[in-house]
Amino acid sequence: MLEACVFATVLCGFFGIIFKKNLVMKIISMDIMSTGVVAYYVLVASRDGLFTPIVGNANHVAYADPVPQAVILTAIVIGFSIQALMLVGVMKLAKNNPTLETKAIEENNTP
Repeated sequence: MLEACVFATVLCGFFGIIFKKNLVMKIISMDIMSTGVVAYYVLVASRDGLFTPIVGNANHVAYADPVPQAVILTAIVIGFSIQALMLVGVMKLAKNNPTLETKAIEENNTP
């Protein structure tokens, strides 16, 4: 059931990128899709019965792998920086164009 919800989140973001005409809405859709991908990765990587890899007195126990956590944190930071860069680009476009609709921007910038 959780996999279906995460997949629906990714699809909502994907369809938002395709069908929305406003650039800010496209950026928000990309963020929703990225959140769905990260949630799916966390869902797949999580397993029951694993302990955190902290030094302790326990011997011969199954430890959780810390690499997926590092990968997810890196993906979140990279997604945030890409989103910020896209918003700066939209701000630059907003100075020259009265609207952020893709059709109007294409019409204004064609030679």
